[in-house]
Amino acid sequence: MTVTSTWETPEQAALRAAVAALGGRYGQEYFNGVVRDGEQPDRLWAEAGRLGYLGVNLPEQYGGGGAGITELSIVLEELGAAGCPLLLMVVSPAICGTVIARFGTEQQRRRWLPGLADGSVRMAFGITEPDAGSNAHRITTTARRDGGDWVLTGRKVFISGVDVADATLIVGRTEDACSGRLRPCLFIVPRDAPGFSFRPIPMEVWAPEKQFELVLDEVRLPADALVGEEDAGLLQLFAGLNPERIMTAAFAIGMGRCALGRAVEYARTRQVWRVPIGAHQAVAHPLAQAHIELELARLMMRKAAQLYDAGDDMAAGEAANMAKYAAGEAAVKAVDQAVHTLGGNGLTTEYGLASLITGVRVARIAPVSREMILNFVSHTTLGLPKSY
Repeated sequence: MTVTSTWETPEQAALRAAVAALGGRYGQEYFNGVVRDGEQPDRLWAEAGRLGYLGVNLPEQYGGGGAGITELSIVLEELGAAGCPLLLMVVSPAICGTVIARFGTEQQRRRWLPGLADGSVRMAFGITEPDAGSNAHRITTTARRDGGDWVLTGRKVFISGVDVADATLIVGRTEDACSGRLRPCLFIVPRDAPGFSFRPIPMEVWAPEKQFELVLDEVRLPADALVGEEDAGLLQLFAGLNPERIMTAAFAIGMGRCALGRAVEYARTRQVWRVPIGAHQAVAHPLAQAHIELELARLMMRKAAQLYDAGDDMAAGEAANMAKYAAGEAAVKAVDQAVHTLGGNGLTTEYGLASLITGVRVARIAPVSREMILNFVSHTTLGLPKSY
């Protein structure tokens, strides 16, 4: 489905059109071929980087486009709508690039941002742990000082793209010298650091990006591996998590649009009783509802991105969670209705919808489950008491 852009700036509308054209040159056939061959979408990634799309949100002085998460979400949404979403955009430029740009030292910015911007460098993000789940306060990966170095120990799970990443931004915890409490801190861990290892987690999701378990066994890092202040705590962490939720919404909306577009075209042309099946309200109305819900999710995503780009982290956090929730729900329903519209054809390789079923379902689970978002809204927005 195409998107009208009267509510976007001319520059944003031009970016959307250009990325849509790029996605159209690759499409789902390219994407599925990459997955079947066990490869990565390196050709698309490299071209998107060369054209400046991967780093559109990063500062100009470090090779980026100088725009924001609003523009980066447009890029991912349009690639998803074309059938070739790049999941690592959620991680590499959105989370890691944003955190380093906001909190990194000048040396860190010069070392990492130009490569993240042009796609020649990729970075993974490690926060989830086997026993912590969605509770970031229970992270057990610890960082302790040893002379002038840091030493990291712990495990992470469901970490995307570690096999192609040059480094991983790891969320660990350091002990506050005054209170003795553990605070979250961020460290850049190169993939060849001694003690850093990973193994794949077998998944049923149709995607080129693989998931991994990480082990950090006394990984020794220099002092400048720490990103930002040691005692900044959650501020730095959520500087990356809010863009993650916004970009996950873009990822989901793009896939939902891809599925809906194919269903609408099928309903417009497929005839059974002398008229296209789309003439029947039982077919037309669910597709119209799916379109409405995707558009509503896009509006919330846009609100969240604009709040974040304006520097309102608190309001952006609320909106980003809502956008991620709305997009996940809308995309799952859109894909389900698209498959249902095509009937048996919806499960064939020819139409390419079945592979979206598991892919879009991820948006309801990761990076935070829909239930945890409902907890957040009920506690933070509505002021209801916690049960935990």
